[in-house]
Amino acid sequence: MHITLRQLEVFAAIVQAGTLATAAERLCISKAAISMALQELERQLGCPLFDRIRNRLQLNPQGQLLLPLADEVCQRVGHIGSLFASGTAHPALLRIGASNTIGNYLLPRLLAGFMARHPTIRISPRIDNSRALEQALCDYELDLALMEGTPQAARLSASDWLEDQLIVAASGHHPLAARTQLTLADLEAQDWLLREPGSGSREQFQQLLGSQLTQWRTALELNTTESIVNGVSEGLGLALLSRLATQQAEAQGRLKALPLNLSMTRTLRWVIHGERYQSPALQHFIDHCRQWQTTPKPSPL
Repeated sequence: MHITLRQLEVFAAIVQAGTLATAAERLCISKAAISMALQELERQLGCPLFDRIRNRLQLNPQGQLLLPLADEVCQRVGHIGSLFASGTAHPALLRIGASNTIGNYLLPRLLAGFMARHPTIRISPRIDNSRALEQALCDYELDLALMEGTPQAARLSASDWLEDQLIVAASGHHPLAARTQLTLADLEAQDWLLREPGSGSREQFQQLLGSQLTQWRTALELNTTESIVNGVSEGLGLALLSRLATQQAEAQGRLKALPLNLSMTRTLRWVIHGERYQSPALQHFIDHCRQWQTTPKPSPL
């Protein structure tokens, strides 16, 4: 058996791209060359690695078995190359994902500290909703993701990071904003601004409030936390928001945290693929996250 590094690189690219044509574009080679490399790899292994479904390739059980091994080989060879190419260390690359609130209010400060300590490690960030980040981790498109909630995919491993306080926010002109004490019943028949389906914030609303209320209405669905903060401040409805996202607007008097007799928190986690090779750069980043959680929470940017 003679499996080449190029065949493994092609295999990994096809997994991430989903089609031969897109994988060829990513590797800057022809579609025919991609197809030949995959066919030769499958011939060497004696089994197909993908199920052909319409115009896309979907990993089968044999492909899922190979993927973490192929990813590790490619990363290890890349690390060797970075150490010895031209006698100069080339920067390692980390692909870090973050859900919307974390990405906008915590990630810049977290990365600033990490990059100051590890200037030779390059960061490629991605901010998206939790379900999209989970899929990217499963497809080996991210090394680590910072998100709220518990990932659904069994292949992913989550570690607790920070505790995040949640509030129900309203415009200062909202009728409930003048009250000194509220209960869950006071939130009935209210309009709500919600994140899009698939976001961790949307799931948190459903778990903590939506499932407890008998009457509530969706006023708007918006795909960024900042747009929800602005919508609340304009009186478009209530929203369940992280305190990280509302502190500046509260200080400016644009919105108010309603005085509810509810304690609402959520756990922020870092998530990795349980079978993925942890490069030295990724281990450094995980160590940085561990140390960062023992320091006082930074104020929002």
